[in-house]
Amino acid sequence: MLPKSLRPLLPYVKRYRWGYAAGTLCVFLTNGIWILFPLVLGKAADDLHAGVTRHKLLIYTGLLLAIATTKGIFQFLTRWIVIGVSRDIEFDLRNDLFQKLESLSYSYYQRHRTGDIMARATNDLSAVRNLLGPAIMYTANTIVLMTGALAFMLSISPRLTLYTFLPLPAASILIQYFGRRIHDRFERIQAMFSDISARAQENFSGARLIRAYVQEEAEIRAFEAENQEYIRRSLKLVRLMGMLWPTLELIMGCAVVLVLWLGGREVLGGRISVGQFVSFSTYMMQLTWPVIALGYVINLFQRGTASLVRLNEIMQEQPEIKDAPRAQDLDRDLEIAGAIEFRGLNFSYEGKQVLHDLNLRVPAGSSLAIVGPTGSGKTTLVSLIPRIYDAEAGMVMIDGRPIREYSLASLRKNIGFVPQETFLFSDRIRENIALGVESATDQQIHEAADAANIATDIESFPEGYDTMVGERGITLSGGQKQRTAIARALIRNPKILILDDALSSVDTHTEDKILNHLRDVMQGRTTIFISHRVSTVRNADRIAVLHGGRIVELGTHDELLALNGYYSDLYNKQLLEEELAEV
Repeated sequence: MLPKSLRPLLPYVKRYRWGYAAGTLCVFLTNGIWILFPLVLGKAADDLHAGVTRHKLLIYTGLLLAIATTKGIFQFLTRWIVIGVSRDIEFDLRNDLFQKLESLSYSYYQRHRTGDIMARATNDLSAVRNLLGPAIMYTANTIVLMTGALAFMLSISPRLTLYTFLPLPAASILIQYFGRRIHDRFERIQAMFSDISARAQENFSGARLIRAYVQEEAEIRAFEAENQEYIRRSLKLVRLMGMLWPTLELIMGCAVVLVLWLGGREVLGGRISVGQFVSFSTYMMQLTWPVIALGYVINLFQRGTASLVRLNEIMQEQPEIKDAPRAQDLDRDLEIAGAIEFRGLNFSYEGKQVLHDLNLRVPAGSSLAIVGPTGSGKTTLVSLIPRIYDAEAGMVMIDGRPIREYSLASLRKNIGFVPQETFLFSDRIRENIALGVESATDQQIHEAADAANIATDIESFPEGYDTMVGERGITLSGGQKQRTAIARALIRNPKILILDDALSSVDTHTEDKILNHLRDVMQGRTTIFISHRVSTVRNADRIAVLHGGRIVELGTHDELLALNGYYSDLYNKQLLEEELAEV
């Protein structure tokens, strides 16, 4: 039965139970053979004491060599099997951890730093692997060897055996004391490593900003301070571990001295033979390393359990947004036309209400533009459609049905979403455009790029569509990244297209070109786009003005101008800006 702290590993241990069974068998064979070594050595001592012959020397030498060789073979097999199983479990754990992280909702990544997650997926995973490999192997070796040696030592001299194990209670107390402190300190060290990883990751991601604000030296000093704290905590752990092993060796050394003194008296008194004393002393020497290795095992165990707790925190997380019990798959069970409706929509984020009693209908195949001041809830509103955030049941509908009745995967496959913050992977432009469309042909990729007005730019690159994009698309301009993201949304041929301020990084001339291309693409599909530019939204079928989480104006471009409200003011300001720019 596994301890409570290790129960999350039970499914993995069960999966590889035959591997551990084979490893356990090898442990028994290794130590069962090795236990014979002192017996043969003692027998040789007594036999040779009676008279040395060439025949005796050859026999005993051959026996000892055969025992050592066989023990070495099974010891190799033990390490190969047990360490191999720990690597297999690490592989499974890493895959399960990644799968869990992929299933978690967007809000999880808003609450947790990337560096902390990366630290758990690397350092903590390695510590758990050591727990499942070396820690188990050395523990099994110690238990089997100690049990076998104890039986033979008792058969030689119960009295000497009692003296040998007198220091063990002290060793047990010592191990428990140091074990608790190692566990606590290692937890703090791992938390510190997470902080360092998070700072490094943020610095690498924000390299442009740091250089623009000349913060290199400040960041170096801050990183050095955190690193110094990490070293300080690590050295405290090393000092603690450094005290454990020598103390265990001292305790075992005292036991050896005691046995040598009392054992010599037993030999002189004729109560045991020289050979028996040699065997007994050899057993003690064999037990020295396993007892000392307990310190190493305790270290691995405490590190592993501390790391397992941190990994299990992720594994126990549940996605806030998931499929309803009887959710249907679009395309397979039914098709959608793309009509969107918000009914009495109220939505709060982190305790603050963002949208208030919002009612809006977007007919299938029509276009809706959303404008409004920063913080009015525009992005939140469109994020509710693909369920990046989740509104209450029945408040968001597609084709007259609550979106929770559709499975998440199929719902999102029918939506082309271009968020405000464009993210590109460190891959070829071709793969970035074809993301999520595994069977995309070159022609489809080129057509999507052409519709997003990025094809000419891509073809001007030396490697064309095979051009590698730097991390987060750093090798492309802001406008090129946005247009690539638009092409990625278009290639899915979605029923619903959402552009969240997706043209903010392009000039008005490029914007006109993209919009002209998109007019053809928008035919027959429901399109919602957010923009601060009137030139972007003026040709939409309807324009909604969002302010303070409420729709304050709704109509066509001409209708909103006639209202002389927010939209009219926005239009006049941008018209004046254009005139001033021309002057």
